[in-house]
Parts: sequence; structure tokens; C-alpha cells
Amino acid sequence: MYKKYLQSGIEAVKNSMRIVSLIQKELTSDDSLSKKDKSPVTIADFVSQSIICTALQDECPDINIVAEEDSSQLRDNKDLIDKIFYFINKANLYDIIENNDDLFKGIDYGKSTPDKRFFTLDPIDGTKGFLRGDQYAVALAFIEEYDVKFGILGCPNIDKESGGTIYYGVKREGAYKISKGETKKIRVSDNKNYELMRFVQSFERSHSDSDLQYIISKELGIRAEPVKVDSQVKYGLLAEGKAEIYLRIPNPKTPNYKEKIWDHAAGSVIVEEAGGIVLDMFGNKLDFSRGIKLEGNKGILATTPFLIEKILNIIKSHF
Repeated sequence: MYKKYLQSGIEAVKNSMRIVSLIQKELTSDDSLSKKDKSPVTIADFVSQSIICTALQDECPDINIVAEEDSSQLRDNKDLIDKIFYFINKANLYDIIENNDDLFKGIDYGKSTPDKRFFTLDPIDGTKGFLRGDQYAVALAFIEEYDVKFGILGCPNIDKESGGTIYYGVKREGAYKISKGETKKIRVSDNKNYELMRFVQSFERSHSDSDLQYIISKELGIRAEPVKVDSQVKYGLLAEGKAEIYLRIPNPKTPNYKEKIWDHAAGSVIVEEAGGIVLDMFGNKLDFSRGIKLEGNKGILATTPFLIEKILNIIKSHF
């Protein structure tokens, strides 16, 4: 039954990609912005969430949506609201969001809590990449009985000149890439040459334990430079074989950090359906039954079947 929502989700993500691309292009290139000014991504977060949640609410009003934002921080900010509607009109999306009430209601559809069946959304995943004019993702997943049934990653800056790329994975039906007007099935890398294997990692060193990544690289004999990219775009690149390892181990400075479900639900099912494996650092399956955080897990390891046991053994030997 959930598969009937997949196309609605893809269309909603496409609409979101169109408008947030405009926002990134116009606002992050504005020389008047200070380095601490987060307004471009704030605008993009709000409008992306409103567009997607409105579409899902129209299609399946009985299913909860769990997302990051709520409208309380926006309602009294006329400047941000005016900017949002400037981009809504420019992207020709005023048929979805006609007025302030539509905007606020759309955002607040995402204030629900996890249920037996629910969507989870990260309207802009990769804040720093967005502000830098680089990679980010719009991430949507559908979870039923604590199992991710499908995930969609909208990546506006992958094949940017052709309108961006969408990765999606459907449980037991494979993983796919939509780009340049074509849809094709994707698979993880079958590379068995350690020297040529690649990590995919964030630009921000604080996002993971880089020392452990160095140890794994050294013990496996990996010589290739890591692929640096922000957001769940990492999962997409791994799923289509452009990297072999994504490791996210809590930074020693924040050892008790717990991941949010919307940061991994979509990407994890795409990698798994592309033939990869996604576990936590101790080899446990990701547990989506504990609310908005992966309370039962520590860290993330996404890789190929060839590497999974080798990397888990290295991690075990250092913890």
C-alpha cells in the first residue's frame, strides 16, 4: 500500500528542489551576508517543509509527518515571510502555498510524532553545504512498523546543470537514480582493491571521529583520498558506487550523541536496496522504534558486503 505514496513523495521533493535551488543560488551568493547569517537556509527549510508536507497531507492525511521545523519562529518575522513568497512566486509554486496560512499549516503538518506508519523529513539536510553553495539534500522517508519502506534524496547540486538528481530506494525493489531525464538502477561498488577504496565524509571534522577513520584506512591499506561532501548525499554516492565506506562515529568530545532519524532513514534504505549494508558501529541494525532519535544505536557504518566484517572487527579492536 505504501508504494502509492512514493510518486507523490518524489513529485513533492522535485518541487522542493526547484525552489531551494533558487534560494541557494540567489541568497548564498549575496556578498552582503555575514558568515553567521543563516537566513538563506532558514528560508529554505521552512518552504521546503511546507511544500512537501502539504503534498503529503493532501495525499494521505491520516499518516503522521515527523520533521524538523515548526512555524512558531516564522509567524512574526515579516521579512522572512516576504522572502519566502518571493521565491514561491518565482518558482511558480503559488498553487501549493497561496498565503501565510497555507505556509504555516504546511510547516506544522510536520510537528507530528512517530507512529506505526509515518513519514520523516529533513527539509534541508546539510546546512553548511547549503550556505557554502555546495552539496545538500532534501530527505524524505516512509516508515511502517519501524521499518523504512522507501527513501527519497533530492540532491539539487548533483548534475546541477540538468536540474539535479533524485536517489530513491524501495524495500525489496532496489535503488534508483533519476537524473538528466532518465531513471536507472544503481548498485554499490564491487571494488576489492583496498588501495583504491574511498571513504565519503563530511567537510566538518566535528561530525565524526576522524582518528578512527584514519586507523581503518591504514589497517586496510586505503590510499585514495576521501570524497568530501555534506549531508545524506553521501548515501547517494555510496549507493551508486562512487565510494565504498561511510563512517560516522561520535566525536570523542560528544560521546553520547544520538543521531536523528531524519538524518539517516532515507539514505540507509537507498544504500541497502543498492546492495550495501547499513549498521551502527557495533554491527546492530538501525532501530527506528525509539522516537525521533536512534536511541538504541551508536554511530553509523554504511559500506559494501565485502568490507562490512573487516571494518566492524577493526572498530571492535579499538573500543
